[in-house]
Amino acid sequence: MPSQLPETAPPQSRYQVRLHHGVAPQALAELAAQADHVIVVDALDDGEFSSHPGAARMLDSHPVVGFRSRTAAARRVLEAQADRGDRVFVDLVTPARPDGRFAVEDLLAAGSVVDALAELGIDYSSPEAAAACAAFVSLRRAVAHLVSASEAGSAWVSAGRAGELTELCRIDADEA
Repeated sequence: MPSQLPETAPPQSRYQVRLHHGVAPQALAELAAQADHVIVVDALDDGEFSSHPGAARMLDSHPVVGFRSRTAAARRVLEAQADRGDRVFVDLVTPARPDGRFAVEDLLAAGSVVDALAELGIDYSSPEAAAACAAFVSLRRAVAHLVSASEAGSAWVSAGRAGELTELCRIDADEA
């Protein structure tokens, strides 16, 4: 990590773990140029990100992570850091919603990934990432309820998808 950052450096660039909310697929290339790893965090994996033109091509090299796979993703980052023999920089991004609204489920899922990284010792987090982590840690036991009560979660429940929603909220269910 450079001892001095250029004046034009992005605000979160000095931190090892950074969080960007409401990112459009086109911005992934720019973020990837500034980070060793870009992880797309989509709690409901509902295609909001992948439905954008050209996103499928960009998602091939950037994993989509949620509550179920947060620790598995953190372990991959730790392995990459060990292979490199130096710290790696991680940008977590939540997808832009078509209506531009805030998605609390994605904030909590991003916080869960930051928490999993911190549990493995990767904890030099930006204020944005740290705040999301604090939200997840303090609300961890209520994640399923909060997600089901969110705007998107309520729509899933109304559409008869409550079971799917419950499964997506299972923390670390995909440990493989």
